[in-house]
Amino acid sequence: MSIFTRFKKNLGWEFKKSKPQFDLDPLIYSKLQPLRLPLILIQILMMIGTIGYYYLEDYTIMEALFQTAYTLTNTGFGALSEDHFKNETILFTIFLMFAGFASMIFAIGVVIDVFTNGKLRELLKERKMLFKIARLRKHFVICYHNEYTAQVAKQFRENHIPFVVVDPSENIEDIAKEHGYPYFVKEEPYKETAFLKSHLSSAKGVIALSKNISDNITIIASVRLYEKEIERSPYLIISNAETQNEKLRLKKLGADKVVATPSLMAKRVSAMAISPDMENILDEFLYKKDSPVTMEDVIINDDSWIIGKELSQLGLRDKLMVSVIGITEESGAFVQLPKGNKVINAHSKLLIVGSQRGIIKAKRVLNLINEPKDL
Repeated sequence: MSIFTRFKKNLGWEFKKSKPQFDLDPLIYSKLQPLRLPLILIQILMMIGTIGYYYLEDYTIMEALFQTAYTLTNTGFGALSEDHFKNETILFTIFLMFAGFASMIFAIGVVIDVFTNGKLRELLKERKMLFKIARLRKHFVICYHNEYTAQVAKQFRENHIPFVVVDPSENIEDIAKEHGYPYFVKEEPYKETAFLKSHLSSAKGVIALSKNISDNITIIASVRLYEKEIERSPYLIISNAETQNEKLRLKKLGADKVVATPSLMAKRVSAMAISPDMENILDEFLYKKDSPVTMEDVIINDDSWIIGKELSQLGLRDKLMVSVIGITEESGAFVQLPKGNKVINAHSKLLIVGSQRGIIKAKRVLNLINEPKDL
């Protein structure tokens, strides 16, 4: 082991190369199997030629091997004693020339057929893509391509959220180029093969926005079963529904968040009608790329240091530059714009608004067991 290698190891700079969970090598090797026949044929001719020259002429094994090699490849004569060949050797040489020419033509044809075959090219491209996907961590798996997922993917790219699109369409590669999907898998999203290819085991969640509710139901059920099989923490599953009834069904089946598209559109239109300026505020601060202001929920653990304290005692606005604009109690009751004397209870959900950096720090600090001396 070199000094530089030991130095990297001691500093912890060595990382294991991420490999896809679905191995395409057996399929690729099966496509390369036709190459074995011309290779075997050439080896047999080399053995026949070497043995023939060894017995017909006064050649050593190495000379016989050399004579056979340049006879089969038709590269010329003159290196050895071809001028003194016996008649039997001349006939044997002619046979090797024609056999070598025929085997080379056959081998070239097989190679061209194998490497111009579309299936092999697709497998090699897919293998390259799977190695890229294997490096992802905490990504989202987006199931099926449609206008909904295209918009979600656009927002994810703008906010630097990694994602993989899984769709069974034959032209998924063209779709990915058109809509800017950096990672994609051609597979039915509910199959275990799709889970392996999209590296779901290291993903943060799954987004199922199919217009067909049965597709969403199948995906949710399959993901929850896979989650139990690999014994990992629950995925964040986001889905969509056309009606409130479908929304309830999907939540019962295991979806964490369900967007009812008509209802959501109606709420946005209603908000625009009531407060037109509010839409501009949301677009400017919450939906805009790299916005300085964002909003998130923070669930308070039962061992957090802030339990039993009043909101004014936390000093969130002064120390973390965030504000609590709502509190959802464990019972489900929501307190909007809570006052400073509001006591924080366990399992409460704080709706905080502020900078992205401040919210990240607040989520870490608020669930510490001991009160930090310096926020």
